Amino acid sequence: MIHELLLALSGFPGTIFTWNKRAGLQVSQDLPFLHPSETSVLNRLCKLGSDYIRFTEFIEQHTGHVHQQEHHVNQPVQTGLHGIYLRAFCTGLESMLQPYRQALLDLEKEFLADPHLTISHANYKLDQFQLLFPSVMVVVETIKSQKIHGCQILETVYKHSYGGLPPVRMALEKVLAACHGVMYKQLAAWMLHGLLLDQSEEFFVKQGPSAGGAAANQEEEDEDLGLGGLSGKQLRELQDLRLIEEENMLAPSLQQFSLRTEMLPSYIPIRVAEKILFVGESVQMFENHNHGPSRAGSILKHQEDLFAAELHKLKQQPLFSLVDFENLIDRIRSTVAEHLWTLMVEESDLLEQLKIIKDFYLLGRGEIYQVFIDLAQHMLKTPPTAVTEHDVNVAFQQAANKVLLDDDNLLPLLHLTVDYQGKDSKETSGQRDGATPPQDTSPREAPPTGWAALGLSYKVQWPLHILFTPAILEKYNVVFRYLLSVRRVQSQLQHCWALQMQRKHLKSSQTDAVKWRLRNHMTFLIDNLQYYLQVDVLESQFSQLLQQINSTRDFESIRLAHDHFLSNLLAQSFILLKPVPLHDIHSFSLIQRVRVMKVLFPPLLFHIL
Repeated sequence: MIHELLLALSGFPGTIFTWNKRAGLQVSQDLPFLHPSETSVLNRLCKLGSDYIRFTEFIEQHTGHVHQQEHHVNQPVQTGLHGIYLRAFCTGLESMLQPYRQALLDLEKEFLADPHLTISHANYKLDQFQLLFPSVMVVVETIKSQKIHGCQILETVYKHSYGGLPPVRMALEKVLAACHGVMYKQLAAWMLHGLLLDQSEEFFVKQGPSAGGAAANQEEEDEDLGLGGLSGKQLRELQDLRLIEEENMLAPSLQQFSLRTEMLPSYIPIRVAEKILFVGESVQMFENHNHGPSRAGSILKHQEDLFAAELHKLKQQPLFSLVDFENLIDRIRSTVAEHLWTLMVEESDLLEQLKIIKDFYLLGRGEIYQVFIDLAQHMLKTPPTAVTEHDVNVAFQQAANKVLLDDDNLLPLLHLTVDYQGKDSKETSGQRDGATPPQDTSPREAPPTGWAALGLSYKVQWPLHILFTPAILEKYNVVFRYLLSVRRVQSQLQHCWALQMQRKHLKSSQTDAVKWRLRNHMTFLIDNLQYYLQVDVLESQFSQLLQQINSTRDFESIRLAHDHFLSNLLAQSFILLKPVPLHDIHSFSLIQRVRVMKVLFPPLLFHIL
């Protein structure tokens, strides 16, 4: 019977020890030579055999399923458990069962050497697995019942490994180390070669933009503080200088990868995952564009083998160390960020590109737009048509020629856009490089004038497209339309002043005096607003941006400084504020009016007063 017991515990039941799929391994009830106490000990041992059989069935089922999945890549993704992380989990589970198999072999040798040993001896030798197997079975059943997939397996094993039972903790740490081997291989392919090897969508980096975000923030955006249409989100953006959400505005061709946060294990912080995403995107961009080693060189400065060896060294560690892991990720990120800084600032002349952005999006070359306003006034005062865009670009080139624009290679990169009704359906198939993609496909109202539909697109050269994304250019377009409207109003008021000077020798009426005072007050406000925008906002923020770019050699610092610069432009120019209806202003209490004035107008009032 001892040999029957050892065979049953090895997964081969017989007549004495029978197998039932629901009840598991059990001792036959019709054995007269067994004492009830012996039956109790044998059934206790049978629980180990039941768990062992279920472990082996799970391993055979899912490792075979993974092999089949690899041979049929073009088939639709299976709805059951599959993937390389599951296969690694089964490999770790197999290694965990090896001490149990060895214990059965040792028991067989002992029983052959001494036939007088009892069942209690077997129970004593296998007692170490009485706590281990049920705890590991909980992990297996959790994976099966919840259909846990990919990197989520890491999280499940990690949570169950933290307990007060040393054998359980040590066994699950070995299983976790086997699963980490897959993660390190995916990290090496992604961070060192820009390859996302993830056929079954198991990694925490995915291709395509991230989902959600806009709906969750809708309630926050609509929160009204009773300040004349000023919402809570807008007030925080004014005070904290935060960026508008740009994720939904990114073109898929430029935002190719994002984080799959539901797959990220909790012991890997989101900041580390973002660094991993940044490094892989940068390497992948270089691999795809392949501009030649003479210009770009290796983005990792030919340290791929060194970093691969360090990743392999981390893989060999029995326990995952977040400190060592993050230190290595930081070194790789620093290498990539410094190389991108060199490529951006020194080779692609980022400072000159920013000057172009400032000159044309932020009206730094005001003389061009002054001439353009005069030339295009008759074209854009009416609703735009299909030919308006061509006409305004001809006027823009004429304005540049009149002011003697010295860079002939610059105008082909700039293009004025006019968003007339029906344009989206005609131009969906062919977007200009650097142009802002349409935000929705729903029918929109026709713009009242061409000025309201006017925009500016800039053909961004590689690799500056990773800094000047379509979302960033759209924000610049918002500022561009706002500054152009202020310049137009200022020009029209100056034209009114010229007409007033032509008629000053004529006899004026009381009505004319009222009109002149109104024009004078409006001119006073617009001139001070224009000075505030150009000097206190644009020039001040632009000089700070240049100073921050020159004080670092890290591309991520440049991107953060640029985002901060653009956030400041939107906030300090009052663009984020909702328009306040005139009848609402009269209904404000004195305290509400003071609160609005304190938020909105201190810089402007400083110049006016």
